[in-house]
Amino acid sequence: MGVLGTLRTNVGKMVEHKHFQMLIIGIILLNGLIIIVETYARGNDLLLIFDQIIVWIFVLEMVLKLFGLGTKRYFSDGWNIFDFSIVVASIAFYATPFVSVLRLIRVLRLIRMIPAIPALRKIIDALMKSIPALTGVLGLCMLIFTIYAIIGTTFFSDVLDYEFFGSFHTSLFTLMQVVTFESWASQVARPIINEVPWAWFYFVSFIIIGALVILNLVVAVILNYLGQEDEEVREEQMERLYKENRELKEDIQEIKQMLLSKK
Repeated sequence: MGVLGTLRTNVGKMVEHKHFQMLIIGIILLNGLIIIVETYARGNDLLLIFDQIIVWIFVLEMVLKLFGLGTKRYFSDGWNIFDFSIVVASIAFYATPFVSVLRLIRVLRLIRMIPAIPALRKIIDALMKSIPALTGVLGLCMLIFTIYAIIGTTFFSDVLDYEFFGSFHTSLFTLMQVVTFESWASQVARPIINEVPWAWFYFVSFIIIGALVILNLVVAVILNYLGQEDEEVREEQMERLYKENRELKEDIQEIKQMLLSKK
């Protein structure tokens, strides 16, 4: 291995070291603090200088990772692709008049905290893996909302103001309010029940199906994938221990044969 190969190996170990990761987390937190302070002191020159320094620190981090890990290994991780996009966009929009876009990119830098903290990364990875399984549950949820929105528009459009059940889209928004339990009883349900007595069944059944069943199904699917990831880690550990145990037995067997051959 040449000097360049040795240097690349050392840099790769450095960027994956926990102390390096903690340093990056600290810089991301500092970046978030600067963004918060800037909401109180817009256009402060000192804050802008700190922001520029942080951008170039992120550029240096990206260059070190590309060099130490190699482009193939670096871009094989989706989170590294996200980091790369944010850093490149930060540089591309820094000297442009698109101030709102630049502010959005600066806020998105805080998402870089996710891959830096294993616990957060584990949750997001499990959430992304559960999306295919959630399509059926979300499809059922959309169907239930559509049915109840049509019923609500048909029977309650003349009872309350237009903003509640006056149209299909306003009914959907009202049902979202009901399913989140946000003032649904006093603002929506009770005035309608006073005019339409059977409406209590409409709201109670929707809450049972929408809030207590479907939302819990979503939570159950996500928790299932979180458990699967833990199971995969345990299986990998058990497989590694089994392999090490088998290699140890082979070594002991070779030592026994060597000792017996010498007798």
